[in-house]
Amino acid sequence: MKHQAKSIRSFTGAKNFNESREFYSALGFTENVISHNMSYFHVEPNIGFYLQDAYVKDWVDNSMIFLEVDDVERYHAELTALGLHDKYKLVRLSHIHNNDWGSEVFMHDPSGVLWHFGQFHW
Repeated sequence: MKHQAKSIRSFTGAKNFNESREFYSALGFTENVISHNMSYFHVEPNIGFYLQDAYVKDWVDNSMIFLEVDDVERYHAELTALGLHDKYKLVRLSHIHNNDWGSEVFMHDPSGVLWHFGQFHW
């Protein structure tokens, strides 16, 4: 089967929908409201995800999203400067982790979704 895909988008939930919307906007995502309980957040038109006003703890606690970035050190410095981990009670920001394949930094969103912001070395 030959795919002629244009984008891939995940769905994730939010414990507090409005707080998560505010968080992702502050993180630099653009919001397109789909309905009263769903928005599409993106950094480019086809690089994004759907945020839903729905929360199932086991689902959200096991959700991870990887966003490839061009410079993980710069990205980590910008995340630190935003101070979202100080503004939101449950948001956590890690230090940079170096792996065989590249480097990444982790951030939990206000609901517990684990983001990987990574740069490949190949």
